[in-house]
Amino acid sequence: MRGIAVLREITDAGGRTTLGELARTTGLARSTVDRVAATLARMGYVRLDGHEAHLAPRLMELGNAYLAAVHLPGPLGPLAERLAEELDESVSLAVPDRDGIRFIHQSTRRRAMSLTFRIGDLLPAERTAPGPLFAASWPGPLGDGFARRAARAAEDGWALDDQLLEPGLVALAMPVRAPGGEVACAVSVVSHTSRHSADSLRRAALPRLRHAVAAMEAALRRTPPTAAPPTGPLADWTGASKQELGAGFVESLARGLTVVTAFGEGRAELSLSAIAEATGLARATARRALITLEHLGYVTARERTFRLTPRVLALGYPPLSRITLPAIAVPHMAELVRRVHDSASLAVLDGDDIRYTARVATERIMSVNITIGTRFPAYAASMGRVLLADLPPADRAERLVRSRPRPLTPRTVTDPARLAALIDRVGEERYALVDEELEEGLRSLAVPVRDGTGRAVAALNVAMHSSRRTTEECLADVLPQLRATADRIGTDLRVAGRFARVATV
Repeated sequence: MRGIAVLREITDAGGRTTLGELARTTGLARSTVDRVAATLARMGYVRLDGHEAHLAPRLMELGNAYLAAVHLPGPLGPLAERLAEELDESVSLAVPDRDGIRFIHQSTRRRAMSLTFRIGDLLPAERTAPGPLFAASWPGPLGDGFARRAARAAEDGWALDDQLLEPGLVALAMPVRAPGGEVACAVSVVSHTSRHSADSLRRAALPRLRHAVAAMEAALRRTPPTAAPPTGPLADWTGASKQELGAGFVESLARGLTVVTAFGEGRAELSLSAIAEATGLARATARRALITLEHLGYVTARERTFRLTPRVLALGYPPLSRITLPAIAVPHMAELVRRVHDSASLAVLDGDDIRYTARVATERIMSVNITIGTRFPAYAASMGRVLLADLPPADRAERLVRSRPRPLTPRTVTDPARLAALIDRVGEERYALVDEELEEGLRSLAVPVRDGTGRAVAALNVAMHSSRRTTEECLADVLPQLRATADRIGTDLRVAGRFARVATV
């Protein structure tokens, strides 16, 4: 309970806060906060930077467990994205969470007046468009105005929010029904009064919204969840961590949060025995964790099975759902720089160039001076060659022809056949070493950073003056650490990008 209270406070603070502030807001002793923070850091759920605690992308595996279990964002997210493109408006998916609604997907259109809703955000049901759709089947009394909206929504099959939540915001929502007929979620089209009144939004969007809902319901019928058992006893590592860290590691917190990760696609409802088997915990230990999670509202029990609730998304998901690839990469890059004592950079392919999106520089009298936003021709840069090697051959060849390679130093390779052969070799070896081709005296080694589909979405490099290391030393000393860092960034990216869109810049 104390550990979850700390996570909630960091979440509410926007994803980072000081340990002293956590002690003040939670009412816990500072020593307790320190132990909880150390445990969460060991789990990879927070990153400690001096006296500050930052939420880490791996924490999103808790929310991912819920989102995979409900089997809604996976099949419905692409359809929501298509609807947003058709209408050029933001589209959300939401589920009921007690007397509120909680977002489980966002397809946001970027413009001057844009929405700030995030996956995991909780809103009061009575002030939203989805609220009346869910309330139509809720037991118990509702306020007069909300009851009338719920009754109207049940009759019409749709509901409007005409600036109830915020001045200028209008929304239209419809329910999406599961194969059994119950409401699985609500899909909303959200706009601003500078573009639509509530009535004009209904006229413009309702026909396409109805079509999208029909497609979503068909998708739920067509793609039942596929059960995938968790890999190995999930909580096996906690005992070793307790032995290593002693009183600084709160094993009950680690075990309790690990119970959440036992759920997933095809594992929406689990028995106590199934949870104990998946986690490797004793039944009594798993039961205590489930009782605590149920008391806090993160799990519900029915007969002899347990389900996660949408409240799990309150554990870090809202601020982390907007994380960018550079924000994911920089802490790992900083650790790499501490190990190799040379600068590290992250770049993406932008047309025929690479563009730097993150950088951690080493402190040295003579160092590589490059700033974020700097562009270089891809053909002459180590990161460019790594990214070109990941492209389909026809696309790669077209870019090389279009870029018209020219010598930047006496060592720059510009011959089309030699460049093509070099890039093919980069694809085979999974790294690129460029020696004084971009600038005299500059040696650079790069590897790809891959997303959940295996695509190279960025490249990571270490750059140095050629006098610092021989090429052989680069491959022997730097390449293994560079690859390990790229793997760690990729692991965080796959967790963060499973149900949220991670911007690469």
